[in-house]
Amino acid sequence: MERLWEIDFTRGIGIVMMLVSNFVTDLQYFYNYNVHETFWSVFARITAIVFLLIVGISLNLSYSRNNNFKRFAKRGIFIFILGLLITFATWFFMPENYVVFGILHLIGLSIIIGYPFLKLNKDYAFAFGAIFSVIGVLFEKLVASTNYLLWFGLTTANFSSVDYFPIFPWFGVVLLGIFIGKMLYPNGKRKFELPNFKFTKPISWLGRHSLIIYLIHQPILLGLLALLL
Repeated sequence: MERLWEIDFTRGIGIVMMLVSNFVTDLQYFYNYNVHETFWSVFARITAIVFLLIVGISLNLSYSRNNNFKRFAKRGIFIFILGLLITFATWFFMPENYVVFGILHLIGLSIIIGYPFLKLNKDYAFAFGAIFSVIGVLFEKLVASTNYLLWFGLTTANFSSVDYFPIFPWFGVVLLGIFIGKMLYPNGKRKFELPNFKFTKPISWLGRHSLIIYLIHQPILLGLLALLL
């Protein structure tokens, strides 16, 4: 089945936003850049929302083409393992702020636990997406006494991580993406007419290679900063 260019393009926009956001984060963490912190914090959240909505939409499209659970499980486990490698690498280089449960951990797990919602009516994805999101917001106001609930969304008072995306609320965003996917692409087919614009191709290329770009971008950014600053 032909790729939908608008999905690649939107994911590509998310990649560009991620590069900008993580570049600023590197400046903040390593070079004490502290200008417009509120703006960059909101920007980072919007970037994550764009990414995870596209994850949900893409899961719906993938399910419409091949609904074999083993394929979803293998993909989810693979991405989760990449997340564990990120955990190890960040623990080695920045043990006081390493990635415990980051975006790749979340996406890998979401691919697996989101599978039942792909089989159900879109209203379930919307309802549970809203529930997970609201609970996640409430969890942010609580303080846990143990680190064992970090993946769940409950953190201790002194918890710190450069990349933290717990199940609550962020899996809820993936579920809302599944809902949008079912609305706009029933049975994996575009519900609307949309011309293919040539100017989108460079950004769409980034979207098609988002995983490898995510894996290699930080060493490149840090290398550039080391040369320039």
